[in-house]
Amino acid sequence: NKSLLLLLFFFNMNINISFYDFLRHSLRNFYTASTGVPNFPEFVAVGLVDDVQTEYYDSNTQRAVPKQDWMEKATADEAGYWDSQTQISQSNEQIFKVRIDTLKKRFNQTGGVHIVQVMYGCEWDDETGDTNGFSQHGYDGEDFVVFDLRTKTWIAPTPQAVITKHKWDRDTGQNEYLYHYFTQECIDWLKKYVGYGRSTLLRTDLPSVSLLQKTPSSPVTCHASGFYPNKIKLFWTRDGEEVHEDVDHGEILHNHDGTFQKSVDLDLSSVKAEDWGRYSCVFQLYGVMEDIVTKLDPKVIKTNWGKTEIERDGGGKDTFGLFAGFALCLNKSQEEKSAVLTTGLC
Repeated sequence: NKSLLLLLFFFNMNINISFYDFLRHSLRNFYTASTGVPNFPEFVAVGLVDDVQTEYYDSNTQRAVPKQDWMEKATADEAGYWDSQTQISQSNEQIFKVRIDTLKKRFNQTGGVHIVQVMYGCEWDDETGDTNGFSQHGYDGEDFVVFDLRTKTWIAPTPQAVITKHKWDRDTGQNEYLYHYFTQECIDWLKKYVGYGRSTLLRTDLPSVSLLQKTPSSPVTCHASGFYPNKIKLFWTRDGEEVHEDVDHGEILHNHDGTFQKSVDLDLSSVKAEDWGRYSCVFQLYGVMEDIVTKLDPKVIKTNWGKTEIERDGGGKDTFGLFAGFALCLNKSQEEKSAVLTTGLC
C-alpha cells in the first residue's frame, strides 16, 4: 500500500476537470512507467472517454483489453484493433524503460522510486463544435514537456527538459502528425466512442449523501458517492449562502462501478452548538434541476467513535477508509489500482 500511496503523491500533473458544459466530451490516454515500485506493473496504459475507463494494458498482463462492452462494438469494424493496441503498448513499454534511465541521468539520480507519465488526447463540444488537443509529459509528479498545439512546438518548464524540447522541435514531421492527430484523428475516434457509448456516457446518477465525523472535535465530512457524471458541485452553506472559510474540498475519486465520489469537510470548532442547524451540505449535478440538500443534524452524522467494524453507507460502499484517512481505491484489485492511480483520479 505504501507504493500505491507514493504514486498518489507523485501524480501532480494539471488535469482540469471542472463543472463545465455537459456536452463537452474528452478522450484521454495515460501512460505510466515506474521504477523502484514493488508489486506494481512497470508500465500501465489506460484510456478514458468522458473519464470512463475504456481500455487497459500493463506490463504484467501484456495485453490491451476493452473495459466497456460498447468499446468492443465501437472497434468491431477495425480488424485486429486490440492486437494493434497491444503491440503499440508493448513498444511504448520498451521506449519508456529507456526514457526513465535517460531522465535519471538528466537529473543526476541513481536508485529510488521514479515515475514517468504521459497524458494525451482531445476534447470536443458537440454543441459548438469546438475542439482541443493536448499532450503532457511528466517526471516524478512535475511537468516535463508540454505540446503547444498552436505553434506545433514543445514547452520546457524545467532546465532538464530543454534538451528534449530542442530535439522534439526539430522533428517537424512528427509534430505535424501530432497536430493532425489532435485536431482530426483523435476527434473522429472520440465522436465514434461517444456515439456507441452514449447510453452510458450521457446518463445521470444521483449519489447517496452522508455526514461523517471521526471524533467529536473533528470536522464534519459531507460525503457524496455514486454520482455520474463528475460535473458536480459539493459545498457547505450557512443560512443558504455558500461557506468558504473553514472548508476543505476533497478530490473527485472513482468508484469501482464507474461512478464517482467526493467529500467536503467543514470545521465547526468555532461554531456554537445551537448554530449547527444553520448549516447544510448541498450537492448539485449538472443537468439535474433539483439539488440534494442535507441539513447539518448531529442525529444523522455517522461516526466511528469506539467502533472497530467497517461502516458502510446506504450504497454498500466502505467508508472506513475515510475515517482512517486512506483512499478507497486501495481496496481495489491490482488492475483497478493500476488504472485509477495511473490516471491520477484517486
